[in-house]
Amino acid sequence: MQESPIFTRTYDLLRWLLAATRKFPREQRFVLAARVQDAAFDVQAAITAAAQDRSHTAEHLVAADVALALLRKHLLLCHDMALLSADQYRHASELTAEVGRLLGTWRKRAGGES
Repeated sequence: MQESPIFTRTYDLLRWLLAATRKFPREQRFVLAARVQDAAFDVQAAITAAAQDRSHTAEHLVAADVALALLRKHLLLCHDMALLSADQYRHASELTAEVGRLLGTWRKRAGGES
């Protein structure tokens, strides 16, 4: 399978988030950091499933969209709790926005938009 930009950008987002959440205070590493990481891994898992399971592509893309929305909410909470600086939050928001645009394009092509 040829690497689509969504896979590359999701990998970049995940890699950046893993490094950023490692720096969270200990009491948040097992709570909010874990939630952020889980949501990011869920996005990656869902887009991988969408590429592999062609009979259920639309459903997997919806799951990826839901996981991405949840990730965005978690990142906002991290910023509000001063776990991410304004620059870090801006960078994470740019990455999630790009993944969201790519995901939206894929959903339209797959017929997943209503």
